[in-house]
Amino acid sequence: MDAADIAAGRERWQRRYDAARKRDADFTTLSGALVEPVYGPPEGAAYPGFDRIGWPGEFPFTRGLYPTGYRGRTWTIRQFAGFGNAQQTNERYKMILAAGGGGLSVAFDMPTLMGRDSDDPQSAGEVGHCGVAIDSAADMDVLFDGIDLEKTTTSMTISGPAVPIFCMYLVAAERQGADLHRLDGTLQTDIFKEYIAQKEWLFQPEPHLRLIGDLMEYCAAEIPRYKPLSVSGYHIREAGSTAAQELAYTLADGFGYVELGLSRGLDVNQFAPGLSFFFDAHIDFFEEIAKFRAARRIWARHLRDDYGATSEKALWLKFHTQTAGVSLTAQQPVNNVVRTAVEALAAVLGGTNSLHTNALDETLALPTDESAEIALRTQQVIMEETGVVNVADPLGGSWYLEELTDRIEAEAEEIFARIRELGEDGSITSGILRGIEDGWFTANIAEAAFVYQQAVEKGEKRTVGVNAHTSTVAKELEILRVSHEVEIEQNRSLAARRSDRDPVRVKASLDRMVQVARSGGNMIPSMLEAARAEATLGEICGVLKDEWGIYREPARF
Repeated sequence: MDAADIAAGRERWQRRYDAARKRDADFTTLSGALVEPVYGPPEGAAYPGFDRIGWPGEFPFTRGLYPTGYRGRTWTIRQFAGFGNAQQTNERYKMILAAGGGGLSVAFDMPTLMGRDSDDPQSAGEVGHCGVAIDSAADMDVLFDGIDLEKTTTSMTISGPAVPIFCMYLVAAERQGADLHRLDGTLQTDIFKEYIAQKEWLFQPEPHLRLIGDLMEYCAAEIPRYKPLSVSGYHIREAGSTAAQELAYTLADGFGYVELGLSRGLDVNQFAPGLSFFFDAHIDFFEEIAKFRAARRIWARHLRDDYGATSEKALWLKFHTQTAGVSLTAQQPVNNVVRTAVEALAAVLGGTNSLHTNALDETLALPTDESAEIALRTQQVIMEETGVVNVADPLGGSWYLEELTDRIEAEAEEIFARIRELGEDGSITSGILRGIEDGWFTANIAEAAFVYQQAVEKGEKRTVGVNAHTSTVAKELEILRVSHEVEIEQNRSLAARRSDRDPVRVKASLDRMVQVARSGGNMIPSMLEAARAEATLGEICGVLKDEWGIYREPARF
């Protein structure tokens, strides 16, 4: 790009920066030196390829979505939490919010993630152990007791039974007297990544996609601020993928949901801003920063060129980041504080919109109050003390970082081309479905995980405390243990709830839901009525399993 074009871009950025709202904060170094809000090529200099880097808040958004960077607003501190019953988790949420957390992120236990009630025989021993147990809307009432849902952004990490869980959340908000039109937050809902990596599904892909399409329509019409889909690469990376695979598979899933919205007749300029993303921040510092920058650039270009988006917000890739759980070690777990801080800093330098930092003991158990506070303080130290919020994309223009960004983007584009080849009609959706059916995604992830594990076992990749620097004076950690009494009490409460509700209303609402499923209508209103009647998660998912069948992964060798 020649000097004149670069100068014109800087002038455009300056106008937008001047017009934007900025935080009332000290934008100087620790020594008191003023810093500029953005840096670029020297005045009058040409910079080949600068159109791929650009200015913050300008297409292709490599350097971020906003001209102000974090000077406008910092990322949302959204700590992922949930354990035991709704009352225990409610107490943890209030602690997080009181300590400076900016939003809530709900972790559900395994029975809830699989659409089962706590008293289901297959739930035995798992209730409340990896998240909070939610059986009906009454549990949602307790989970958010004393928390104003109209004023608190709420993320929920659940995919298979995401839609009924969302309906229970809406009922809890109704009972608070909230204006549902004003609710804000994110529901994960991403079923593609379940077949690719995490394997928490209920039905065949097609019924899941039908529910997701219904949810997209409903939110677009009724709850415009709420994001019905968080396309998740986190679980793909945690399963062992490379950074480029995480990026490509995640964005391909996002393109698939764009194709779903278009197939429903929705306007891409209206529904695309409701898609958000969820990435892993792993331990290779610069590779992760490059991945986030490449993600924004790829998404903006494909939404514009392939899917016809014309509004700026439809081109924005907004994402949440969680530090890498798979990088944490049971050996010398205090080292995990350092790993988490490095990973969180990579997410921030990559321009994340919200962030969760893992606790040092999460490889052993659910976080204690103390370790959860350390994880929260990690973000706050980065935000308040390091100065990284003062300059937008401070590493932009680094020869190493820009080359990494280009390389990851090129790898991703090769993967997109292969996915399109897998399908019969050349669409991303067709390729994803074929790749799921053939085990193409899982095979590639397994191969990447195998190659990495070999490198660890040979000592080529070193992990402190595991295959390097293994001696320690550290003592064993005290960890949080969920009592079996949680399951007993949850089942007792569930039984009482069932006996107190109107069984005729419950049956009628479930029957109506099945009728709508057969008619092809939007499922959300009928599912909302079932939630209002206190139908349980297992009952709602159960009648749909009876109607649609369940999905079993083919055996592969």
